[in-house]
Amino acid sequence: MENTKELIQGLVLDTQQFDLLLIIMAIIALIVFVSLYFVDAGYGKMISKKWGPAINNKLAWVLMECPVFFVLLYFWLKSGDRQFEVPYFLFFLFFELHYFQRSFIFPFLLKGKSKMPIAIMSMGIIFNLVNGYMQGEWIFFLAPEGYYDNWLTSPKFILGVIVFFMGFFINLHSDYVIRHLREPGDTKHYLPKKGMYKYVTSANYFGEIVEWTGFAIMTWSAAGAMFVIWTMANLVPRANSIYHKYEEEFADEFDKDKLKRVFPKLY
Repeated sequence: MENTKELIQGLVLDTQQFDLLLIIMAIIALIVFVSLYFVDAGYGKMISKKWGPAINNKLAWVLMECPVFFVLLYFWLKSGDRQFEVPYFLFFLFFELHYFQRSFIFPFLLKGKSKMPIAIMSMGIIFNLVNGYMQGEWIFFLAPEGYYDNWLTSPKFILGVIVFFMGFFINLHSDYVIRHLREPGDTKHYLPKKGMYKYVTSANYFGEIVEWTGFAIMTWSAAGAMFVIWTMANLVPRANSIYHKYEEEFADEFDKDKLKRVFPKLY
């Protein structure tokens, strides 16, 4: 028990060190954002052999997403007095709700026998470990005691929760639409047109960006904002690639005036 306590204390950064970590993460996010406009991340619709050996897609998703679930769980278990204090406990539950679904439900709903390059999976694991650390460090160690006065009734918290769950359900519904584009045995490709796909070609990404924007608002934290920055750095360029792929593949039914990449009416 004493060794565990010492390990946690050794991992905890002071405010200045944590701010430096966030600055470094922001710089890397900018590099990733620019790079992904020139190099497609080779998984899913953009699968490519140039990324090297690949493994089963379902297994890769589990291995890639579950680290952040367990990192935050570990921080929560070792957080002492904050473990069941509101709103820290609510931040923890909302975060873990997303990653339980993403790690242990979503992968097993995927259809087909596609694969994911080990390189892509490994980069995802590294980011998820760092992100889990950033969120856990802030929520359970650096956030103010009592998390500001009357936080649960504040406009920021209420708005953040609404936005978070709006994004969460857009993301779930968009994944459902994609999974049900084809009847069993059908091998044709179709342009998704239901839900938010009426407005953007990457509605699932839009939902995820909205979701983590809500988390950043409800926590009103630089750590939460950094997660949004990274989410957009990864997903916006990918949404651009998917947009052009759909534009070429479904030229006859692709409405350029109506469809955007990831942000309705904007981009």
